[in-house]
Amino acid sequence: MIGVLVSGEGTNLQALVDAGLPIVAVASNRADAPALRRVANSAVFDLADYDTREERDAAMADWLSDEGATLVVLAGYMQLLTPAFLDRFPDAVVNVHPSLLPEFPGLHAVEDQLAAGVSESGATVHIVDEGVDSGPVLAQERVPVLPGDTPASLHERIKTVEHRLLPKVVAELCAR
Repeated sequence: MIGVLVSGEGTNLQALVDAGLPIVAVASNRADAPALRRVANSAVFDLADYDTREERDAAMADWLSDEGATLVVLAGYMQLLTPAFLDRFPDAVVNVHPSLLPEFPGLHAVEDQLAAGVSESGATVHIVDEGVDSGPVLAQERVPVLPGDTPASLHERIKTVEHRLLPKVVAELCAR
């Protein structure tokens, strides 16, 4: 059973929904995240409502567990998770990232790739560990960087791959 963490629009969440995957709960760090409108069972865990990230992540992990989540998918979740959260779901927290990791980790991967002048980018699905986009890679797919690409145009092509790759990997993990 899948718990999904979101912070924004929720297009990767929608790809998981469209794939018919068993999503039991969706959590966000932002009450205004449009992604929350894509599912019925959602909750908000705004850091401002907690004294520490550890308290927030513990509450979120408790809620996800209570809802039956055994696999957690970060689908555009823009917060680092605490070690205690990761310990609650050992080797069962998955992220999708818009680069060919280990190259270009972090928040500005698309912009960083364009600034570096790479000829190809891609999407990576990986296990989340305590580092920044440093966990074991589960799958990758390449995306060419085209002349004249902007961060928006390149990211749109990467998202198309993410929307196919993430549900495929999550379905494989659910089948284990």
